[in-house]
Amino acid sequence: MLKIKLFPKGKKHQRTFRVVVAEARSKFNGQVVADLGFITPQTKTVQIDLVKLAEWVKKGAQVTLGVDKIINPAKHPRPVKVKPVKEAKVEVAKVEEAKVEEVKEEPVEVTQA
Repeated sequence: MLKIKLFPKGKKHQRTFRVVVAEARSKFNGQVVADLGFITPQTKTVQIDLVKLAEWVKKGAQVTLGVDKIINPAKHPRPVKVKPVKEAKVEVAKVEEAKVEEVKEEPVEVTQA
């Protein structure tokens, strides 16, 4: 089975990826059937021949998730981080208010010397 996938190239922290058609179980340095383009994440450069990609999909090659995220970003939106509500401080404030009320209720004894 053929898949359209990303093959990493370059140094550790300077990766570039080739978009290739290869066997599904092939290694990263294995043989490729066709080269469709490249991606450079550092400069956000994407150059993919979409005509060739469509031809290979029509022939039966499957697109992997990584390539699909690059081609169709609207299909895979990034999750939005929701900031947690700061309820802990509210509870501490309520506890402090309760202590203040308890202090006010205590009778004060006055002694004369």
